[in-house]
Amino acid sequence: MTALTELTPFSYHVLILMAVLMIKSVISHFVAHEPLRFFQFYCLQLGKKVNNSKNSSQQQVIAGLLAVLVTLTPIVIILWLFADFVAVDYVWQGLLLYLALGALDLGQVNKTIAQALVAKQNYLAKQTLKPWVLRETEQLSIVGLSKASIEMQLLRSLQQIYVVAFVFLFFGPLAALSYRLLLEMHYSWNNKLATFSHFGFYSQLFIALIAWLPSRLMALFIFISALGNSTKLSWRLSKVHFFKLNSSYVIAVFAYAIGVRLGGVAMYQQVKLRKTAFNDLAKQPEPRDIIKASSKIKLILVSSLMLLSFAAITWQLITFR
Repeated sequence: MTALTELTPFSYHVLILMAVLMIKSVISHFVAHEPLRFFQFYCLQLGKKVNNSKNSSQQQVIAGLLAVLVTLTPIVIILWLFADFVAVDYVWQGLLLYLALGALDLGQVNKTIAQALVAKQNYLAKQTLKPWVLRETEQLSIVGLSKASIEMQLLRSLQQIYVVAFVFLFFGPLAALSYRLLLEMHYSWNNKLATFSHFGFYSQLFIALIAWLPSRLMALFIFISALGNSTKLSWRLSKVHFFKLNSSYVIAVFAYAIGVRLGGVAMYQQVKLRKTAFNDLAKQPEPRDIIKASSKIKLILVSSLMLLSFAAITWQLITFR
């Protein structure tokens, strides 16, 4: 306990982040679990109850904002007040961070999908992918399944690990959990679905604003991991997405880094949505590209953690010199 009090706030939070990631990784290896499952159920039910498609688009947007505020505000206040009664601060912070972090076994999920596709077990691949994506998987081809799997792991790793860690380090555990709860609202009320095209406006906007800087940092690591002759070209082609408030930039950079096409058409509630396509001149993704992408994402996450640890140690030594 004395050693922890001697740490700088930054080093202290980095240490908690590393410990929680390690603990969650070990637990996830043996037990598949989702601590926020009940909150996800609540969001789905609230969306069905509050969102009225007969209302005007403006009324639906306002209803979505009120749903976010009414849901998030009481939880934040209760947790903020409860923190004063917790004797062991680092345990409380670790618990909130544990709840905020997403799944750490997505690499294994995508490995299962890739193996199923290689074995021509497309139904198994579709059923494995289905709980992890918003789009419909029933009509996806091998190319579609490969593309969706890659994008799923990239975006979930960004949103549920990278951004959560960023918010935790700079704004604390309560902010990290608040972001994750807001993210679950965004998943449940995603404006790609016609039902929530207006209702989900603010949850999507808040997530985009929070994730903008962390996603650019992750994109920087993707660039560094793929340095080569085509780096200038990939930057020139992807920079048009840099200031957009969505995930386009990260997907574009990653598509050039692994040399495959990403984005494009996807089906949501029987409606075909034409999304931006990235790296059109490259080949279509195959099952082996799922494994390649998974390894690249793992490398980026591990490299980021190593750099973070180095920064924390360096800052600690400079502070107490």
